Amino acid sequence: MTDLRTSPPESLAELRRRYRLERERRVRHDGNRQYLAADAEFGYYAADPYAEAAEREPLHDIVDVAVIGGGFGGVLAGARLRERDVRRVRVIEKGGDFGGTWYWNRYPGIHCDIESHVYLPLLDETGYVPEWKYAPGEEIRRHAVRIAEKFDLYADALFSTAVTSLSWDERARAWAVTTDRGDEFLATYVVTATGTLSEPKLPRIPGIRDFEGRTFHTSRWDYAYTGGGPDGGLTGLSDKRVGVVGTGATGVQVVPKPAEDAGHLYVFQRTPSTVDVRANRRTTAREVGAVRDGWARERRENFLRIVSGEPADEDLVADGWTASAGLLEKLLPSFRREGGRTFEADYEVADAVKMNEIRDRVERLVADPGTAAKLKPWYRYACKRPTFSDTYYQAFNRGNVTLVDTADTHGIERMTERGVVVGDTEYELDCLIFATGFSVGGSGIASGALPVHGRDGVRLHDAWRERGPRTLHGFTSDGFPNLIRLGGVQNAGSVNFTHVLDEHAVHAAALVAAAEDAGALIEPSPAAEDAWLATMAEDAPDHEWFHAECTPGYYNAEGRGRPNGPSAYPHGAFAFHRLLERWRAESMEEFLRSRTSVPR
Repeated sequence: MTDLRTSPPESLAELRRRYRLERERRVRHDGNRQYLAADAEFGYYAADPYAEAAEREPLHDIVDVAVIGGGFGGVLAGARLRERDVRRVRVIEKGGDFGGTWYWNRYPGIHCDIESHVYLPLLDETGYVPEWKYAPGEEIRRHAVRIAEKFDLYADALFSTAVTSLSWDERARAWAVTTDRGDEFLATYVVTATGTLSEPKLPRIPGIRDFEGRTFHTSRWDYAYTGGGPDGGLTGLSDKRVGVVGTGATGVQVVPKPAEDAGHLYVFQRTPSTVDVRANRRTTAREVGAVRDGWARERRENFLRIVSGEPADEDLVADGWTASAGLLEKLLPSFRREGGRTFEADYEVADAVKMNEIRDRVERLVADPGTAAKLKPWYRYACKRPTFSDTYYQAFNRGNVTLVDTADTHGIERMTERGVVVGDTEYELDCLIFATGFSVGGSGIASGALPVHGRDGVRLHDAWRERGPRTLHGFTSDGFPNLIRLGGVQNAGSVNFTHVLDEHAVHAAALVAAAEDAGALIEPSPAAEDAWLATMAEDAPDHEWFHAECTPGYYNAEGRGRPNGPSAYPHGAFAFHRLLERWRAESMEEFLRSRTSVPR
């Protein structure tokens, strides 16, 4: 393999050409329309297999805060509000319990891909120390429950319930909340924590209704059919021909388990993931520093600092994320030490070195050269979320596993009563499993899936559709008082999203507590929104060239590029969190004073 660190420019030019060729093989004219939502006639794919909705009477009361979503965002918002002595906190969650994505996703092999000691929030506050470097899904779900129990979030929670509308009541100075269970209640404040990847999506394959075998989405795994559990033992598949569609972060974890037990497993791949070493293992409290107070905060701040391109004296986590930090955060300005074209050239070389390591790993671990060639990823490292596994590549060495590459046909062409068709071949199946991920932002208020009407009946989705999102720090908007959004619109994200959500929850709780003390509404002025848009645009790097050259995926709207205009704080999550701390200390009081309300 050529060493690109010392190779002539022709080598990089050839690599660029290969990347463009592989990208064009996969770009589809229908973009995100290639997927189906798991609703209406496909709603059974999103049904709750773990709990039945308990009978109850509709609620007609008043709460201090309604938190929409019971995943880690909602749990953390509730916990941080409790720390601020907010009593009537009502979490509304579609699932039957707390946990969010970890409530729904219980597929075999599921683990977090961020070290559990920085991924699981509130470890210092709950006194819990994870046993594994990368925790299994059930341990993560139970930790969400642990937090909810500690902060008494079950008292007013509504499960198996979906919010259907939010309407600002100017007279009551509160939000009118309605649900699909007939609830109609008022909330002085609303915090939305609906997640960015929460609604399962299906491939829009012609004939999908015709298949007569069993189908299900990985976020609703059918153990009654497969047997076994998250640790494997899928004995119900021993005489079955099984197909898995999708080889992203979920598929990489799922595939090794049915590979062990299925009569035959077909893996349908459009784009291979980068799959690096995971090296999961048991850990001790002493090893991770859990013998001293504040150990978890110190560890996660260290991780965030490194992956955000900030200097750090040591690397406490020392894994694949921190080792590849310079390639992970989409070319943040904090990484642009040299500036201009010099930086881009240096970045391209470093990226090529990393991707060659991944492709070399495929060659070492996959015995069949033809299969290995199909599993090699040909794009830049940050184009898709990196994955980690010590068993995925090896699964393709089994005689009962077949990789079916669908790049040239842009995915599965059609389905029949017996199976799926790719090219000239029909693959007969007994079961087809969709590891096809989630609709990006599909359940959020920004998408319009949840109608939100603010002052004078203005609908948030309509306002943003006309002029683009307008916020202060990504949390609040003019015309929508006391509405606080957690998530990734016009703030800053990170690979460790639970850390980001916790910082958002701290900020939301501080806003609510300060507004209560001041008798004020939480609502920025148009001038404050303009100033925030200008701040995001000041040093925003031009990533259009990067995403335009990436293989299709949810990072670049399936090859369509990124939204026009600034969509995130350009200096990364670490710097953004420091900015919020300064704002709360120096500007929050003045902000609220400008929006003092009539005393309730």
